[in-house]
Amino acid sequence: MHLVLGLIIWAVWFVVLYGGLSVGCALAPPDVALGSLNWLNAVLLILTLGCTALLLYLGACCWQGRASADGDLQRQFIVHVGAAVHLLSAAAVLLVGLPVFALPPCI
Repeated sequence: MHLVLGLIIWAVWFVVLYGGLSVGCALAPPDVALGSLNWLNAVLLILTLGCTALLLYLGACCWQGRASADGDLQRQFIVHVGAAVHLLSAAAVLLVGLPVFALPPCI
């Protein structure tokens, strides 16, 4: 499960981020004069930071679980790769979510 969970969380976040952006812009677009400081960017920022925190937590849990996998090469592999997948997914969430900090959403 740990080998794919980080990628699944990232994919769901990606769909929710851009789907929510599209729905928010269609139903109640924020004022363009506000720039990036509006309600839609705030919601997307909270979603991005929450998802990043979850992925970092899961990566840390995998990394701490490596002590219980001593001697079992298959478990060590899964724990190390799972931690790497969670941490890389967290980095991808931050990199894809960076435009939320600077760009107005509905242009």
